[in-house]
Amino acid sequence: MTRIRSFRDLDVWNKAMDLVVEVYALTRGFPSDERYGLTSQMRRAALSVASNIAEGNGRSYRREYAHHVSIARGSLSELMTCLEIAQRLGYISRDVFRPLAVRLEEVSRMLLMLMRALNRPAQPTL
Repeated sequence: MTRIRSFRDLDVWNKAMDLVVEVYALTRGFPSDERYGLTSQMRRAALSVASNIAEGNGRSYRREYAHHVSIARGSLSELMTCLEIAQRLGYISRDVFRPLAVRLEEVSRMLLMLMRALNRPAQPTL
């Protein structure tokens, strides 16, 4: 088992970072009048997922970490909503939406598993 030394060692953080890159690339193709609307909202939500994982990992207490992971899950839900809006507005096709939605669901499950692990009593170190 590999030891987690920092948030960079977490698979969920790495997948969240990939989502940030993907969302930025995707939103470059949105209409310019969405720059301060949907584009900005989607980018901030994606950034929030990765940032809250990192911030929580840097906290001193498991409860604080779990709180930040919960915020990350909320931001992921926000991002999913924005993606659905983008699809309904015709900014992205269903073929673009589907695989991205699958990746968001994967990250959501990973965050849920991390939250559950953080909410279990800590194992004593020997």
